Amino acid sequence: MASISGACSPSSSLRPRRSLFSSKSLCRDTISLPIGPSVRLRHARPPQSIADLSRSTDGTGAAAAPVEKKVGAIEKDPINLWHRYVDWLYQHKELGLYVDVSRIGFTDEFFERMEPRLQKAFQAMQDLEKGAIANPDEGRMVGHYWLRNPNLAPNSFLRLQIEKTLDAICKFADEIISAKIRFIDNTDPAGIDHQIAQLGPELASTLVIVISKSGGTPETRNGLLEVQKAFREAGLVFSKQGVAITQENSLLDNTARIEGWLARFPMFDWVGGRTSEMSAVGLLPAALQAIDIKEMLVGASLMDEATRTTVVKNNPAALLALCWYWASDGVGSKDMVVLPYKDSLLLFSRYLQQLVMESLGKEFDLDGNRVIIHKFSLIGM
Repeated sequence: MASISGACSPSSSLRPRRSLFSSKSLCRDTISLPIGPSVRLRHARPPQSIADLSRSTDGTGAAAAPVEKKVGAIEKDPINLWHRYVDWLYQHKELGLYVDVSRIGFTDEFFERMEPRLQKAFQAMQDLEKGAIANPDEGRMVGHYWLRNPNLAPNSFLRLQIEKTLDAICKFADEIISAKIRFIDNTDPAGIDHQIAQLGPELASTLVIVISKSGGTPETRNGLLEVQKAFREAGLVFSKQGVAITQENSLLDNTARIEGWLARFPMFDWVGGRTSEMSAVGLLPAALQAIDIKEMLVGASLMDEATRTTVVKNNPAALLALCWYWASDGVGSKDMVVLPYKDSLLLFSRYLQQLVMESLGKEFDLDGNRVIIHKFSLIGM
């Protein structure tokens, strides 16, 4: 067994260290997948964002007309295809990211027509990252971008919150031996009992991380109760091995504080569940696996910078949004299939399903107008 001495340092070397617990089993209400910086794709949803390009209205409450059907023959001339490839290939050599949209047959006229909408989305993104209220119903900001670069936070209080949480995660993970991590993401007690049975006597040295923003999600609560029952039956005190990641003063936070759980880490109200992988939700499990989380955050910050340029051809997120809009006629008329050929990205397609479907599954825009309902399905293989 080895401790995670390098989880928060530039190198991830391991050194022997006295064990507190081994990290084995987690209860959680949402899957958050930390993704290596060289392959990380992130979808943000600001007001009137790129993802919302098909949601503008004509002022009467009716949704705007979708993109007209594509016309003309598919380009087959190899010389023209080569020139188009050279013209539209995006490269970020530092991150090892390449995006080729040249075989998506959008026209120059389509690009020119979409340019003003894209510029409007870029401005909305800038406003969002400066702390604009993104959820008027709840009066909340959306700031998961600040997790990657706390200096972008709109005030020093939020910056210190982020930095203190990261330091606490690093310190905690450095004293925990990591062997295996098991995820309990289903409320089925039979599945939970199966996971616990596989631990056997190692349950006594198992760290249990419970993740729930509100602390009242029934599925997470049911999983917690089942695990606590197993601890009681084994004659173990759960609070000595329990860790909570939740919003401050939530039901789970208060329970963990009153019962004296081993540790508590915060979730912030300005971070949505589906975009929380760079908060304690994703960083703590990553650190426990000896992943250099500070380097991961640096890579994510570099990607943020790459997707903020207002030059569409130099912005991979804008290029992908443009292609998606063109291919689906702006109304999700076609399904999306995600094929991860890299084994390490096996779970990425499933994460993308949650990210996209929750982001686009809106019936009204911020002005209360009914918007086009996307009817496509996202299939992760």
